[in-house]
Amino acid sequence: MWYVSTRGIAPRVNFEGALFSGYAPDGGLFMPEELPQLDRETLCQWSTLSYPGLVKELCALFIGSELIPKDDLNDLIDRAFSRFRHREVVHLSRLRNGLNVLELWHGVTYAFKDLSLSCTTQFLQYFLEKREKHVTVVVGTSGDTGSAAIESVQGAKNVDIIVLLPKGHCTKIQELQMTTVLKENVHVFGVEGNSDELDEPIKTVFADVAFVKKHNLMSLNSINWSRVLVQMAHHFFAYFQCTPSLDTHPLPLVEVVVPTGAAGNFAAGYIAQKIGLPIRLVVAVNRNDIIHRTVQQGDFSLSEAVKSTLASAMDIQVPYNMERVFWLLSGCDSQVTRALMEQFERTQSVNLPKELHSKWERQDYEQMAVMECDGCCVELCPGNCGPRRGNVTGIPRTVRGRGGG
Repeated sequence: MWYVSTRGIAPRVNFEGALFSGYAPDGGLFMPEELPQLDRETLCQWSTLSYPGLVKELCALFIGSELIPKDDLNDLIDRAFSRFRHREVVHLSRLRNGLNVLELWHGVTYAFKDLSLSCTTQFLQYFLEKREKHVTVVVGTSGDTGSAAIESVQGAKNVDIIVLLPKGHCTKIQELQMTTVLKENVHVFGVEGNSDELDEPIKTVFADVAFVKKHNLMSLNSINWSRVLVQMAHHFFAYFQCTPSLDTHPLPLVEVVVPTGAAGNFAAGYIAQKIGLPIRLVVAVNRNDIIHRTVQQGDFSLSEAVKSTLASAMDIQVPYNMERVFWLLSGCDSQVTRALMEQFERTQSVNLPKELHSKWERQDYEQMAVMECDGCCVELCPGNCGPRRGNVTGIPRTVRGRGGG
């Protein structure tokens, strides 16, 4: 399978090329040149698979056996999930009234990003050993990405990792997870500013193609396609767990509520939907609500400042994976996507063209902004549940009078 940049100028690459990239050389993000379409028979075959089994099928589909033979791929994924605390790796908890919660926190750092990063770094090591190469990974974090990325590569001989940690903008636990690792290949730097601000110099570095090649730089943020690929499995697993039978016509619809910051999990769900998974996406954000404003009003613009909330990993104003969403929404039109993103980079403000914004409504999207109040904490709740087969949620609601972290 080939991958192209959302901005249409960079040369196409295979999975290995996309894996070892940060941003594409033209500033875009890599996406599959063509999306496969899953038929009912394939969905029925996949419906009985475990979470690791689904990851294996999806990765085989988007990587190709010419790059990683199937047996090798299966071994890499088994190794990636070997340290997860739950025997299922991912578990669906059934609450009441059709509400379910997908537990994505059974990895070493308790962040859902343990799932995609553990696989991505296994793929990375596989190619590095074959090519006898060394890379330096550059990661900007709002909290959970940094600790999960460090955990996945610490001690590796052919990888150094540099993590930029925004001082005062991560939880204490996440900060300790990053700053107490003593392996020689781990380098953590506290920087001034928020996670959006530290993303800017990272993007500038990756725009210097000669510098990137000279120092073998890459990123493990969710700009990396492999992260998004593995996260697609979350949506498939949730769907099959919520759907007891695939014998109905049409297939049952499951509503999936996705809390998001940089929109990686949103993009993964949207791609899953595009290749044939019958899910309805509801995206939950905190007071940093650029995604909500984009869907509701077509207003893709920065607020005056990032607002600090209890969900600090979601305190993001520049959800860079929305570029992937725009590309898909526009019918894979790289010219439209490039114009939108270049204007946003110049002015920090874009109004989506009317014909593009109207596609949100035609495709029956829902979006929810979840406000967080002072003195409150996060509790799981049904949110926007409708009369559908099942609902999978991680949507936060503020509830006064509860302690928590």
